[in-house]
Amino acid sequence: MATEVVTNIEDEAYEPQTYDEAFPALLSDKNDLPATNASHGENKFARRCTKTTQIFTVPLEERRFKEINEHSFGEEGEQAKICREIMQKTGVSIEMSLAKDQSLTVVISGKPDDVMKARREVVSELQTQASYTIKIPKEHHRFILGKNGKKLQELELNTATKIIIPRADNTDIIRIVGTKEGVEKARHEIQCTSDEQAKLAFERIPVPKIYHPFICGPHNNNIKSLMESTNVRINVPPPSVMKDEIVVSGEKEGVMKAKTFILKTLEEKKKKCQPVSVEVRKCQHKYVIGQKRANIQEILEATGVSVEVPSLESPSGTITLRGEEDKLGPALTMVYSKANSVIVEEVKAPAWLHRFIIGKQGSNIKKITQNTPKVHIEFTEGQDKINIEGPPDEVEECVQKLSECIEDLRKRMAFAEIEIDQRFHKHIIGKNGANISRIKNETGVAIQIPSDSDNSNIIRIEGDPNGVQRAKQELLEMAQRMENEKSRDIIIEQRFHKTIIGARGEKIREIRDKFNQVQISFPDAGKKSDVVTLRGPKNDVDKAYQHLSQYQQELVTNNYQAQVQIFKEFHKNIIGKGGATIKKIRDETDTRIELPHENMNSDMIIITGKKANVELAKKKIEAIQKDLANIKEITVEIPSKFHNSIIGAKGRLIRAILDDCSGVHIRFPPEGSACDKVVIRGPPEDAENACKQLRELTSEKQLSSYTATIRAKPAYHKFLIGTGGSKIKKVREKTGARVIFPNEHDSDPELISVIGKKEAVEQAKEELENLIKNLDAQVVVECVIAQKYHRTVMGARGQKVQEITRQFDVGIKFPDRPVNGERVTITPPEDDASTAIPNGDVIPNVESSLESGTNKTDVILITGKPENCEEAKKALLALVPITLEVEVPFEFHRFIIGQKGKDVRKMMEDHEVSITVPPPEEKSNIIKVTGPPNNVQGAKQALEERCTALESEKQDRLLRSYKLEVEVDSQYHPKIIGRKGAVISKIRSDHDVNIQFPERNEVQNVITITGYENNANLAKKAILEIVHELEDMSSINVKIDPRVHPRIIGTKGRNVRRLMDEYKVDIKFPRPDSDEPDVITITGAEENCLDCREYLMAFEEEYLQDIIDQEYLKELHETPSRPDVNGAPKESKGFFVKDAPWDKVPDTNSTDEFPSFGTVVPLPKPSQAWGPLKRK
Repeated sequence: MATEVVTNIEDEAYEPQTYDEAFPALLSDKNDLPATNASHGENKFARRCTKTTQIFTVPLEERRFKEINEHSFGEEGEQAKICREIMQKTGVSIEMSLAKDQSLTVVISGKPDDVMKARREVVSELQTQASYTIKIPKEHHRFILGKNGKKLQELELNTATKIIIPRADNTDIIRIVGTKEGVEKARHEIQCTSDEQAKLAFERIPVPKIYHPFICGPHNNNIKSLMESTNVRINVPPPSVMKDEIVVSGEKEGVMKAKTFILKTLEEKKKKCQPVSVEVRKCQHKYVIGQKRANIQEILEATGVSVEVPSLESPSGTITLRGEEDKLGPALTMVYSKANSVIVEEVKAPAWLHRFIIGKQGSNIKKITQNTPKVHIEFTEGQDKINIEGPPDEVEECVQKLSECIEDLRKRMAFAEIEIDQRFHKHIIGKNGANISRIKNETGVAIQIPSDSDNSNIIRIEGDPNGVQRAKQELLEMAQRMENEKSRDIIIEQRFHKTIIGARGEKIREIRDKFNQVQISFPDAGKKSDVVTLRGPKNDVDKAYQHLSQYQQELVTNNYQAQVQIFKEFHKNIIGKGGATIKKIRDETDTRIELPHENMNSDMIIITGKKANVELAKKKIEAIQKDLANIKEITVEIPSKFHNSIIGAKGRLIRAILDDCSGVHIRFPPEGSACDKVVIRGPPEDAENACKQLRELTSEKQLSSYTATIRAKPAYHKFLIGTGGSKIKKVREKTGARVIFPNEHDSDPELISVIGKKEAVEQAKEELENLIKNLDAQVVVECVIAQKYHRTVMGARGQKVQEITRQFDVGIKFPDRPVNGERVTITPPEDDASTAIPNGDVIPNVESSLESGTNKTDVILITGKPENCEEAKKALLALVPITLEVEVPFEFHRFIIGQKGKDVRKMMEDHEVSITVPPPEEKSNIIKVTGPPNNVQGAKQALEERCTALESEKQDRLLRSYKLEVEVDSQYHPKIIGRKGAVISKIRSDHDVNIQFPERNEVQNVITITGYENNANLAKKAILEIVHELEDMSSINVKIDPRVHPRIIGTKGRNVRRLMDEYKVDIKFPRPDSDEPDVITITGAEENCLDCREYLMAFEEEYLQDIIDQEYLKELHETPSRPDVNGAPKESKGFFVKDAPWDKVPDTNSTDEFPSFGTVVPLPKPSQAWGPLKRK
């Protein structure tokens, strides 16, 4: 009987319920929801999601901050601070949560671009960064970078890593820094890109140019099919580029296939092909080539022979055929056929007939070529030939037609050339071409008159022989007539022009009818000119001139004008009742009398007529005024030479007298008259007062009008006047006398007048005589300087020359520039002759003369005292630029030039010279300095000083480049470097050296010191002292529970730093993956290490006791587990369910599991009827 086994329920396998059973879904009925009215335009447009959410997890072993509970309650942790800064910077929302396995889950929400940036920053700050190096060939780096580095930026953003690609001249190792996952992803992408590029190949195959056509095939068919079959790119240089190569690029396999085909074809053609050369006229080459090389391709396609035609620049007429021997014959036949398919014929035809052959709008030439469309006819301007190009048959037909046309034109057409002075051309053309158009219409010929810019006198006539002769005769008659014509100007006052012309031109028409061969031209009224021009036959012009002169004299005689001043209140009396008085005077004197308008302030009456009659009318009018008023007339004798000075500028002096003596009229004789009588009319007292003032003014003028004369050669006048009148002005201001120099119309050009008071005149005369003596003592010294340097010697705006002129009191005259390359030489003058300055002035006593053959344009004339001239000459010569070569080692040139030429520019500005540094490819040691001698010497000295300084710097660099290597165990390197490099920085600054620690790929125990030898040794000593101190230290390991380690370290390592400072030791904690996670190493003096160990052990004991107490209290508060059969409590397994969401890896891309944290639009409220709410 089988034994029945009774199983314990507790021992049965526990089958947890499913998540859906434990947490059944809530029932939701869509019909239960209240009906809502769809908003207007619902689903009308698709809405684009503007926010996204990303979730990622940072495992415990990769977390940078693990001390979660270290900060007090309410304090903000380091992670939270970092996240808050990132949120402010990127504008995203960041949420963090800690799982049971101590992994950190981060949720980032915001705009897609901002989320990517924020994720990268969060990962770099909160997750430990891994570093990975990958070796990628340099030629693949550009594909990883992408255009403008965009591909690399995108990769860094997607993988949240930092990818460091070395420069072109550095290593080919790419370094990736970031999270382990991101680094792996970035490494994969980079490797994929490199692998893709590794599949590609680039081959440059050497193929002689002469075999390119065979490889390409006719119309490039071979190359096209090869590219299609191998999927590669093949680049063959065009015919104009002389390169013996073909470039193939693409996938390796395809490139190798293409290369094999090309090399095979090349070897085959080298064995079979032979060259044959033929001579073909250069002008026929283009027909062999054909349009876009079509004929050459045709020959290659038909015969397999390549045709090589020399370039257009080459004078050679040899064409080379290259191909198999049996194919060369047919190819040669085709070449000759193509060459002779088009011929060029030349037909002689005078150039003047070309336009008649072409015809109006090309009508004649169209008739000739209408049946020969392939023929091209070319007319060359100025040449007596016509070129015809085309197929032989058609060219022959066109030549025949053209010859007939030319022969016909020669019979029917003629030409003549006549020479007529160019000044008559415009008269032949006539106004708006009237004359020349009339001749053309009457004779039916073409007349070509050269333009003014051609400076030609030849007029050409072409057309019917009879018409040509008639036109020629008429043109010559016109020219002869114009040769005999005369042009004469007559001066007639403009006020008489209207009178001579008459109403509607009646009077001038009578004059023109009388002298019908004469053309009379009056100036425009706006020009205010008195010149009237007469043109026509000489005799007729002279007669017309005499007639108009007599007419003008009559007008002048009958239109004499005088002005009489009558007090305004008497004008009505002079007019009389109904104008009777004025009319009577007019009739009796036969004059025209004009009175001013009543509203005008003038009291002047103008009388016009014959002089005698005008004077009579003037007396009658003055008599009327005298009878009506108590007027006294006084005549004063005043020399006419004082009249202008008494009247004053713009009449100011005489007006002052008239204002003082109101009611007085003062009349001076006409200007230019020798009369000395001045008439004063007015009330007796005022007239006497005015007379007295005039006599006093005359007396004063006589006293100040003492005159003396001085003689000086006209050449001296400008030196006496000075620049801008400076010297003569100085004399006037000093003496108060006036100095008057003669003008070009004066009979005695040497006479200088001095006017003023006697004392002032004598003083001014003495001053001028002294100046003349100085001029007599002056000499002219020639200074010969090549004209190309004149501008440099003058300086900007002539400043340098002006300074020399002022300093040495001399005059400096530079020669005029030669016109059209003219060269003028000056020969020595005779001993007794005076030397002429280029501007025409003459200076005596010339001390030096020009050497025979000296270029006039190189001579600078210096005028002044002998000693001053010599000093000025030296100063001018000192300004002539010279070029000096300074030897500067080539290695120093870049330091002389400076950054972007800054240093050499400053040196040129400081010394006012030009410095030329040879180009680097010459590697010359010579620097050229150009400028004035003194400046060049200064610049040379500056260059030499700079070279000395650079040499010193070079020696100093050599001394500073002393290298010293120190072997130090790599375990001591961090201590030598110190916290944030403090220790090593102090050694560097104290000893002025550069200290380099080994890189990862170098020997790890060698430290390199660079600097002065003495300083390097001192730095070595300092490093070794630190090493000795470190070697003397002890190292103790102490086991401390890992749970205590964070407490010992403290926030940001504050606690452990305090301990190290207090005990003067170094404390190192184990890495998370260490085999001994509880061992802490203490390094330092033995006594200090022991003290620190005791402290750490005591701290551990105290902290662990606190933990034990807390766990005990926790057990007391927990409910005891259900006891088992034996009464012992059984460990609780907790609450478990199957298929829970947390059992699966979250799908971060699922919007159902991770809905957007964006703004939720509330459901619209159901609409209701209008009106008040119903209350229940």
